[in-house]
Amino acid sequence: MTPSDFETWLAETLGHRPRDLMLFARALTHPSEGGADYQRLEFLGDRVLGLVIATWLYRQFPDEAEGKLNSRLAALVSGMACAAIGREIGIAQHIRFGKQARDDGASDSDNVLGDVVEALIGALYLDGSIGAARDFIRHAWESRVETMESAPQHPKSALQEWAAAHDCAAPVYRVARQSGPPHNPQFVVEVEIPGGAKAEASGTSKQEAETAAAKALLETLQ
Repeated sequence: MTPSDFETWLAETLGHRPRDLMLFARALTHPSEGGADYQRLEFLGDRVLGLVIATWLYRQFPDEAEGKLNSRLAALVSGMACAAIGREIGIAQHIRFGKQARDDGASDSDNVLGDVVEALIGALYLDGSIGAARDFIRHAWESRVETMESAPQHPKSALQEWAAAHDCAAPVYRVARQSGPPHNPQFVVEVEIPGGAKAEASGTSKQEAETAAAKALLETLQ
């Protein structure tokens, strides 16, 4: 892809014609490539995304309590949600990887795709303004915010409540297995109601695997 093609793709995808192409190239560079990568931009973009979504939810749901707003926010800014956005806008083919990372399948990692989406938001904020970042976020996340009829309950919280309601001990989580390279790890977590049912699930982080395991166990209990 030529610099001109890259600039055109960015403008069409992000709704902003970049002034500093190198900034966006950095947002699309995995640490395995060597040199400047997306990690610092991802740090910034994560905060920008959180601020924009939180402000949006505050105005969209004026009568909701803080706890429900927090549940909505957590679902919308999660790594899985960002990765889904990344797949929708087709960023995988534009990320620069070292050979080993690409061979290991990093281009389909939720962690990587989610981080790159946040890095692009950070680049948008620096290259344009909070307005440019907000416009992209509102366009990319609009269907998710508008169709979220009620605040989702986190599976771990729901499982904790189920255990309490049925006079059971609190759920216990443990990492059953871990595999994969450092840049694309896979965790298998088992959750158990002590003395009762158990389930396991996988994810690209411990938190993601715990959430998936809690959801799986809830499905067997309900």
